[in-house]
Parts: sequence; structure tokens; C-alpha cells
Amino acid sequence: MINTEKVIKQSMYETVMNQFNNTADMIDLNPNIRKILGITNNEIIVHFPVKMDNGKVEVFTGYRVQHNNALGPYKGGLRYHDTVDIDAAKALAMWMTWKTSLAGLPFGGAKGGIQIDPRNYSDSELERITRRFTYALGENIGPEHDIPAPDVNTNPQTMAWIVDTYMSTISSSERSHNQHVVTGKPVGAGGLEGRDRATGFGVYLSIKLLLETEQQDLKDKRFIVQGFGNVGYWASHFLSQDGAKLIAVQDAHATVYSENGIDTEALAQHCEPRKGSIKGFDGATEFDADEFFGLDCDIVIPAALGNQITAENAFKIKASIVAEGANGPTDKEGEQILLQNGVKIIPDIFCNSGGVIGSYFEWLQNRNGELWQLDEVMAKIQKKLTENFHKIHNEVKKREVDWRTAAFILAISRVETAYKQRGIFP
Repeated sequence: MINTEKVIKQSMYETVMNQFNNTADMIDLNPNIRKILGITNNEIIVHFPVKMDNGKVEVFTGYRVQHNNALGPYKGGLRYHDTVDIDAAKALAMWMTWKTSLAGLPFGGAKGGIQIDPRNYSDSELERITRRFTYALGENIGPEHDIPAPDVNTNPQTMAWIVDTYMSTISSSERSHNQHVVTGKPVGAGGLEGRDRATGFGVYLSIKLLLETEQQDLKDKRFIVQGFGNVGYWASHFLSQDGAKLIAVQDAHATVYSENGIDTEALAQHCEPRKGSIKGFDGATEFDADEFFGLDCDIVIPAALGNQITAENAFKIKASIVAEGANGPTDKEGEQILLQNGVKIIPDIFCNSGGVIGSYFEWLQNRNGELWQLDEVMAKIQKKLTENFHKIHNEVKKREVDWRTAAFILAISRVETAYKQRGIFP
């Protein structure tokens, strides 16, 4: 079962800081720039009241951490989950800085959300919570300052509530110029065709490209997925279309397995009326959650929460590839074990970057008053991801390092260059 224990939250921050410090040592990062990048620019905590359906008032805590904006406006998702706190937001915001930098986008990094289990609230309550959170954030977000997006337990509808609330707080003459305050909106509300599948497509493409470097393809490759939300579903969809076989899925409610393969579309249809839960799916057999990572397969895709692959289970993994669909799913000890066992890890800051690349195109589309077709969007995302993959691959070969180290070197070096060229005020 997906680990949601609160003890992992601090560990996520420790993980990202360890990654940063190791890379900084390796590239001899300028010590002044190191000080700047090792901390966040802003950490925003808001408490706000919301009236529930029963007439009672609850007070919620929301977070927005802005790590760095040297390359452009802050960019990052908002998640609704009971593990959200300031340390988790700090870790995720820093990862976003490296992700946008690695992708070559004119964005910095941010993250945030509300400490809440959305399953405990009605749709009307979630709408009021979202709108009140947006109002509480106020000018801390904006289309040229900080641009939120969907994350865990948030979706296009959430973004539509945010943009409507935000635009209601500014003058009527400015509203048409602020639609890009968030990305991941419904298409009818200014969203981008293909944004829904961009992250999962990126996970699929990163695996495909890695296999091609080894003169392999996806045909008959067996893969397992932890988390069957937007990322897990679309990654499975594209992988299955290209000949790979989904044999197991795990979420917070159940773990299911089928030696003959799981029908991705049938599982998605099963989940839709059950708030995303895979439990009770009759196209596979439920089995012990602790055995999930030890299944005989070629590819593991953690696409749920952070720190799921640890010293406690990493040694069980028989796959040759771990593709990080989630942010920070592998902790330091787990990674060391995987690398020692010859497992290639496609790091999160590249593997799931299709989403933020898609977000950039949505932001650009809104900013320029354009409308792009699905085929055009997917071609743009594929081109960008492929270019970035080859940059990382070249760094891997040149420095003889693992894929995460190579990705971090490229990401941090780009931010360092920006500071060197601009200087530090005053």
C-alpha cells in the first residue's frame, strides 16, 4: 500500500537537499549562489475559514512556497493532501526549480496546497475551500509572478475555480489579460489541448527513449504502476499502445495483479465512479501490498507520493528501469541500493516534466491569445522532451554518472549561469 506516514515528510526535504548539496560539490558551485539556492525565497502560510454544507465553519491551512525565480515566474502545482506541510512544500518547490531549469523553460519553482483529505468534503465544499484559498493567497500568485497548476488531488476543475476567483478580484479591463494565472485549466476555460496527458506522455517517452539507447523497444516489456491517477493512467495508456504490458497497479486502497496483463482502459472505467480507487477491479487479482515492488517486471513507475522506494523495499526491485512519475518517490538510501543493483533511474525532474512543458505551452497560448490543436501540442511536447533527453544522455556519457546526477548538473548549472550573468542586487 502507498506509504502516507507523516514521518516521511521531513525526509523529502532531506532528500532534495542531499541531491542539491552533492551536485553543488561536484560542479564546484559558486558559494554565494549556493547560499541563495539552498533556501527558499518566500514561504507563505495562510489560515482561512470556510462554511461547510452543515452550516459549521472549519479553518484550513494553506501553503505556497516560492523557491527561486531567477529564470522566470514561479511555477508549480497545488496539492490537496493530508501530508501537505511547509517542509513538503519546500522540497517540492526546489524540485520544481530544477525541473523547469532542466526543461529549458522561462520559469522558476514553487509548490503548495492545502492540508486536507478531499474525500471528506463535498464538491460544493471543495469549491468554497478553493476559492477562499485563492482569495487568501491574493497577490502572491499572478500570471507573471507565480503560476499554480494541478497536482495530487487537484484537477482542471480546481484550476477553473482559481482562475475565476482570481479574475474576480482584479479590474474588469485587466481580466482578459490574466487567464494564464494558472495552467491545467479545462479546455473550455482557456486550457491547452493535450495538457491532461502531457505528464503521463512524458513518462512513457522517457522510458521509450532510454530503451532506444540500449537498442531495445517496448514490445512485451512488463511494467507496474504505483498510483493510477492522471499520470499513472496516461503513462499506462501510451505504454500499452506501444506494446508494453501492464501487470500490476497499486493505490492507497488496493494492489491488483494479472500475469496476463491488465486492460488499462477497463481499469480507468472502473475507477471513474469510485473516486479513482482500483479496489474491486475484476480484471485482476488483489494481493499483498508489500509484494508490489518485488514483482518480476522490466519497468517500475512510482506515480503517487514521495519517498515510496526506500531501503525497506528497494532491494526487492527486479526491474531494470525505475521511471519516476511522482516527485521524489525514491529516497537517498533506496536510490543507493537501486544504483548498486544496476537499476537505471529516470529522475523525476525529467521523467515527469512533460506536465510543466505542457503548462508552459498553455501559459504561452493564453498570453499570446492563440489556440493550438492537439497534434501540434503533442508534437511540441515530444520535441522538447526528446531534446532534453539527449542533453542528459550526453552528460551521463561525458561524466560517467547516473541519470539523476546528470540531470541535476544541467539544471543547477543553468540557474548558476543566470546569477553570474545578472549579478546579485545591490
